[in-house]
Amino acid sequence: MSQPATDDLRASPRLTWARSALGDTNLQLQRASTDAGFRSYWRTVGVAPTRIVMDSPPDKEDVRPWLQVRDLLATAGVRVPQVLARDVDAGFLLLEDLGGPTVAQCIDDDNADAHVEAAIGQLIRLQSLPAPEGMPVFGEALLQRDAGLFEDWFIRRHLGIELDCADAERLQLVQRRLIGNALGQASVPVHRDFMPRNLMPVPDGPAVLDFQDMVLGPIAYDPVSLLRDAFLSWPEARVAGWLRRYHARAVEAALPVPALATFLRDADWCGVQRHLKILGIFARLHHRDGKPRYLADAPRFLAYLDAVVPKYGELDPLHELLERTLKPAFARVAA
Repeated sequence: MSQPATDDLRASPRLTWARSALGDTNLQLQRASTDAGFRSYWRTVGVAPTRIVMDSPPDKEDVRPWLQVRDLLATAGVRVPQVLARDVDAGFLLLEDLGGPTVAQCIDDDNADAHVEAAIGQLIRLQSLPAPEGMPVFGEALLQRDAGLFEDWFIRRHLGIELDCADAERLQLVQRRLIGNALGQASVPVHRDFMPRNLMPVPDGPAVLDFQDMVLGPIAYDPVSLLRDAFLSWPEARVAGWLRRYHARAVEAALPVPALATFLRDADWCGVQRHLKILGIFARLHHRDGKPRYLADAPRFLAYLDAVVPKYGELDPLHELLERTLKPAFARVAA
């Protein structure tokens, strides 16, 4: 069933629940955001202050994992949305309204340092959280799955290339090295999409969103997700300065970061792993899910790879594959 059809079926119970939760039989709901999987978000109309109703159809996307992670983060002082009412069995939550624009929509050259500094503060709190028993691990199985996205969806499906044995071996060699680097890092709670799109610029924040997939994984992953973002790019010199600032604050917080030079290398390598994965995800969104707009950001990721991959001899096989095969094919497909 498509999401619009699901929304239609749940429109009446959603509105009835919202009116009951707020004690107002006249309020209405309007969609507040889209593209959230099976979850949908609705802003109240006709009541002040406005609130957000999260609708998570129980047969599609259980709301309990979201709530569990939210409550865990809140106990650590991470700014997350307040839950004002809940009906877990029905899949409805009433949340505070954090406003419209995300950090991604209001960050610019002049205010970026302040936004990044505030985001690092929230990230330090998240990473300092004692990992609860049973937290999923960002381990080899998940990393291998991420690696497969690039080959299956970006190379094979989007570029229409079937790698020969030599090129397949080159890619697999680099993927093994990237995975080995990630597995060799100290493990902390990892958001996995800690980026400006998932941060809301509230005074005591930013508030962190989309945290339900948090895992235990490599410490450099979230910092590079924030600073080499899927939808925003900054000059490499500025990114390097922010990474150094994160490292200094992580040391102050007694997080298990390595020496600065090692951390910067780990961040570079985590970035390469993540950028390959996201190219695969964007291609999958286009070809499987009918969402072509994401591929417009593919050149950003190729530029990230151009800036980082040539710095490391261990990544030369990927550099060769990109220059000789993948980038020319991408140019042909994009033409």
